[in-house]
Parts: sequence; structure tokens; C-alpha cells
Amino acid sequence: MINDKIIDLDICLINALDLFIQKGISQIGSIDFKRPIVLGSGNAAITGKIIFEDFDAVFADESNFIKKLGAIKNIDGAILISASGGKHAPIIAEELKKRNISTTLLTNTKKSSAERLVNKTYFFDKNVEPYTYNTSTYLGMILGKTKENPKIILDTINNIAKLIPNDLSKYKSFYIIIPNEFENIREMFVTKFDELFGPMLVGRVYTPEQTKHAKTVTDSGEELFISIGYDNLLFGKNRLNIPLPVNFNYGMLMSVGYYIIGKIQKAKPPYFKENIEAYVEKASVIFNEKLNVFVK
Repeated sequence: MINDKIIDLDICLINALDLFIQKGISQIGSIDFKRPIVLGSGNAAITGKIIFEDFDAVFADESNFIKKLGAIKNIDGAILISASGGKHAPIIAEELKKRNISTTLLTNTKKSSAERLVNKTYFFDKNVEPYTYNTSTYLGMILGKTKENPKIILDTINNIAKLIPNDLSKYKSFYIIIPNEFENIREMFVTKFDELFGPMLVGRVYTPEQTKHAKTVTDSGEELFISIGYDNLLFGKNRLNIPLPVNFNYGMLMSVGYYIIGKIQKAKPPYFKENIEAYVEKASVIFNEKLNVFVK
């Protein structure tokens, strides 16, 4: 059966780091726009916020990009991010082309539908991974910006692995706390909980400052508070603090977060594995393109 061949997210993350250790990190070329619109779908949009957080940029996704293009007049280019170059990406690229907006594509797929519609393309290496995991894809782009060493990230994961308890199955929900300055990655972790567990498991992610605002009014005692790169002395009855090296960046935080979520996946019933085959069949109809359980 296909679900027997699907690896968990933590193993997929390790494989991604091994890829980058062996092949190196692709770099993001020069971006000459003064105020680009940075856009993508799902985690691609979040990746754009992370990579270009120090740009004077407009951020958008597949739902609001037309509205933003109409409302903001000084946009001088576009940066489109899409691992596959398919699904919403060619729709967005076509609209940008109609408006004569010079577009740079960041992708992991050559000869995609979106690539034919843009002005410049930067390619990034990837592994074959289960649909939606997008581990090597967007991690590679982020490392291309932060210049973090994947070997150091892997060593860190090996060091913190012993801190993760073996009884994760007993918790009904998980609350991940990330440092305030990395708020842009919060939605990426929330999305991963959505993809892997849907309504079957609660996964919440906030910064310490966000957590102060009535997020912990109710505590059942069955929620594990996992703080990554932040020493949580305030929140939750059950706490797991994961220390990170000094001066860590988004690549380290994403990797450790995905690794931990993968450990949660292992501890729970295989919701994703049991449902992904049926999902991609439905999604193929929705997007009018053939999607597969394993993305090559």
C-alpha cells in the first residue's frame, strides 16, 4: 500500500538536511525591484515573508493578490514562489504577465507551467517527498537566504532528540512557542498541523508576547507546551523547552519545529497516511492537473 511507503515528517526533514550537506545550498540571485509584490500559495507565501522580511515589499497570496495589485500603485516587480510551479502559480503568473509586471520565480521544478510565463527563474534542489510536506523545497530557499550551515542544524537536532519524551501520545493538543522575532514562521507550523492532523489534533503556535493575550485561559492539563529557542517559565502545566544555539535563524527553527511535529506524527494514528491518496485524487480535479502522493 502507498501509505506504507510514506515516511514521517521528521525523517523527511533529516533527508532534506542530508541533501543540502551533500549538494550545497542554491543561492537566491539578485533582486533588482525596489518594491516588489512577493506572493505564493500556502507555505510558499509564508516562505516569501521569511526570505524577504527585510525588503520594502508587498506580501500576498492566491486569495488577495489581485486586490493588492489594484490597491497599491508603486509595485515595480513580482517575486513568485512555488515549489511545483503548478496549481495556483501559473494562474498568478498569467495575471502578472497581463499587467506587464516583471516576475522572478523561485521554484524547485524545471519546465513548469509557471516558468513559461515569467521573466527570470531561480531553481532550488529538492528530494522526492510526500505531497504537502514541502520540506526540502522551502527549507532550501530559506537556507539560500540565511546562509545557515545544514550540518550544524543536523547536529543540533541529534543533540536535542534525547529531550523529546517518548509519551507524546498521551497529549491531546500541542502548543508551540517560538521567539518573538520569528513570528513569520508561526503560520508555517500551523499549516503543518492542518496538513498532518486536520481536525483530529489541536496544534497551536504563538510567540511569547502573543501567548500573554488570553491564549491560556483554559488549560486541560492534556496540552504540551513546547518552546523552541525560548525558555518558557510562564505558560502551561506541561512544558518542554528545546534550547537552540546562539544566533540561530529561520532554517534552524523550521528544521527543529518540523522534526518535533514529525515526532508527534509518529506518536499519533496515521491520519495523513490513511487519507492522502484519496485527497490527491480530489485535488487533481480541483486544480485540473495530475497530482501524486509523492512529489518528484
